Amino acid sequence: MMSSSFSIFRVGFSFVMMCIFNKSTVVTLPELSPQKYFSTLQSGKASLAYFCQADSPGTSVFLEELKEAVKPLQDYGISVTKVNCVREETSRYCGKEKDLMKAYLFRGNILLREFPTDSLFDVNAIVAHVLFALLFNEVKYITTLEDLQNIENALKGKANIAFAYVRAIGTSEHRAVMEAAFVYGTTYQFVLTTEIAVLESIGTEDIEYAHLYFLHCKPVLDFIQQCRRTLMEQPLTTLNIHRFIKTMEAPLLTEVAKDPQQVSTIHLQLGLPLVFIVSQQVTYEADRRTAEWVAWRLLGKAGVLLLLRDSLEVNIPQHANVVFKRAEEGMPVEYLVLDDIDLIISRVESNVHTQEIQEDEDDDMEDPDMETEDDEVAETVYRDRKRQLPLELTVELTEETFNTTVMASDSIVLFYAGWEAVSMAFLQSYLDVAVKLKGTSNMLLSRVNCGDWSDVCTKQNVTEFPFVKMYKKGENPVSYAGMLGTEDLLKFIQLNRISCPVNITSVQEAEEYLSGKLFEDLLSYSSVSVLGIFSPTMTRAIEDFTEAGNYLRGYVITGVYSEEDVLILSNKYTTTIPALLLARHKEGKIESIPLANTQAQDIVQIITNALLETFPEITVENLPTYLRLQKPLLILFSDGSINHKYEEVILTLIKQKHLDSLTPCWLNLKNTPVGRGILQAYFDPLPPLPLLVLVNLHSGGQVFAFPSDQSITEQNLLLWLQKLEAGLESYIRILPAEEWKPPLPAYDFLSMMDDATSQHPIRKAPKCMKETDVQENDKEQHEDKSTVRKEPVETLRIKHWSRSNWFKEAEKSFRHEKEL
Repeated sequence: MMSSSFSIFRVGFSFVMMCIFNKSTVVTLPELSPQKYFSTLQSGKASLAYFCQADSPGTSVFLEELKEAVKPLQDYGISVTKVNCVREETSRYCGKEKDLMKAYLFRGNILLREFPTDSLFDVNAIVAHVLFALLFNEVKYITTLEDLQNIENALKGKANIAFAYVRAIGTSEHRAVMEAAFVYGTTYQFVLTTEIAVLESIGTEDIEYAHLYFLHCKPVLDFIQQCRRTLMEQPLTTLNIHRFIKTMEAPLLTEVAKDPQQVSTIHLQLGLPLVFIVSQQVTYEADRRTAEWVAWRLLGKAGVLLLLRDSLEVNIPQHANVVFKRAEEGMPVEYLVLDDIDLIISRVESNVHTQEIQEDEDDDMEDPDMETEDDEVAETVYRDRKRQLPLELTVELTEETFNTTVMASDSIVLFYAGWEAVSMAFLQSYLDVAVKLKGTSNMLLSRVNCGDWSDVCTKQNVTEFPFVKMYKKGENPVSYAGMLGTEDLLKFIQLNRISCPVNITSVQEAEEYLSGKLFEDLLSYSSVSVLGIFSPTMTRAIEDFTEAGNYLRGYVITGVYSEEDVLILSNKYTTTIPALLLARHKEGKIESIPLANTQAQDIVQIITNALLETFPEITVENLPTYLRLQKPLLILFSDGSINHKYEEVILTLIKQKHLDSLTPCWLNLKNTPVGRGILQAYFDPLPPLPLLVLVNLHSGGQVFAFPSDQSITEQNLLLWLQKLEAGLESYIRILPAEEWKPPLPAYDFLSMMDDATSQHPIRKAPKCMKETDVQENDKEQHEDKSTVRKEPVETLRIKHWSRSNWFKEAEKSFRHEKEL
């Protein structure tokens, strides 16, 4: 029917299972020179090779996983080799650094597939990817329900289908499906998808993790008739899939006429119970129809037999119409009176459920700490798993369509991983942006699943996810580094409608720019506009400001004015040039900041700090920004909107420069309910609101409370702050200086990677990227080379939430600020 796509000798499943569970053999990873390796390749034999420099650091994690994959791949006739390159080697596989970040799959001397090491993140991923590449005929990958229906129609009357949904390519479930396809691929057509929409469209109610369906298409002779589907309700493991397929191969219904205690079928051997429907001559036809109906309902869960009472040599109780036989040896059969089919089904399912609970309890006893990991993002994604996402508003890109799409139109691309919780949570925000922009923007919103198309992500220099890039014709890609939320991403897209910094050519245009009239439609996304003013001869200063403007593109509107009459602006706003003019549109005022020998990085920091509010409302989203200022927090907790009187007190002290050493802010408990938990950690019992506290997070962790018996006035607050400075006030709480660590070392995979790469030279803080290095030929491979990687990256890393590398030192202390 379907020929194997590679000439590896097929083995029986018992041999495969023996290889999987036999862990006593010590396996080493062979190491050869390039010449020796290619001389050992045999025609028709598959081989996986990893080429690396002999003294290359940072590959230990991948090599450990590759070593673990040697034995299982050998069981399928696939050799695994580490090929040691020398630095003078200039061959196809050893010459370039980017080629050393890949593993190569050969059949004989023919290269079949390249795998970025990012995608081969563990032994499951290695085995799954290799088998998937080799079994390209046995396993069809689909993305839509229409694809599945086309395969069904083609195989009706010919063959059955094993249809699997896995969260991502390279997971343990994907490996289990591939191992099953290796054994059963010539008997059944395997179909695979990672699109949850396909799973939803076939009527799956409980969309949880991976699924496997058996589609009974071979008995269907009418093209209009649908193939019956049977769901495997156990987790996707190699053993469970084997059991499930074996039950699909067994007869649907068997007639017997002997003692049920003596009956044995494949179901008992697979650990499944037997259900006997007791029949007699006068009701045979009706009993058989009932038994067939029960058999379909219990397919994959139990064996169903029709027991002919009239032909039995042993007596069965006259009242019994169902006999239940458990899979455990030595258990007596049960004679039951069940007048409803649902009661029979319930009896079997409750027995199976009891066994699953017992197995789960055994697993819990082996490792009671494994369930203590608490991931709120993953929990939220799971809770919203049935939410219908408008994926049709974005274009899914593949290796074949990526280049043509981003070169044909201005595009926003989301790089994500379908199996990773933060990616899936941000995907919802990304689609919310698509809804808001529908019909109003020429920007094409698209997405790439890095779990499926790792080559695309590698070529675009995406080493962390989720990650968003903007592609415009004739310009280098612009990376989004803001908060992973709808509003921030929408702001980034809208502000990128103009290319900053904007070149202002006249004083009149500069005044329109500063008044907000020039880009009036963008003021809702940027309440501050920055104008750099320079004399025409200040070439270096203009370059630094342009570099800073490019870096801040999408976050604030920037413009530059460097005409001969620039002194008109400098005199009007009482400043010397070079300088920054900050137009705060909400307040209707313009500030000036001199720039004397200020480099690009310093300009970015000046503008970033200037964008901060003087008395902000603290939220979960903006808290990290204000913590980076490394100042004690003066927080006014309010149960609702802030009292105007208290706001005036704080703003007055700010204007008088009394609060320069602090970060004054307020927190609305109705908008940010987590604030109640913070107060409960500070006070016992909780005093009435409003409450004013000072939290010294960065040195000591002391929490001081403004006296509740005093009213918040300028005089009282200033006196209290003076007492604090003099050490005359007592703290009410000291926050513990503890770190937030995973409960088990195995969860801390980032630390493992950091250890593996600790020998690498420390990178310098990246400079702002200039837009002048435009690609010369759009017909060439569209590849992001804006940041050259100096070392291999073992795996795709989860996206960090901070956007500036200049605050590294501040981020180190952020671990101690978890209480907020």
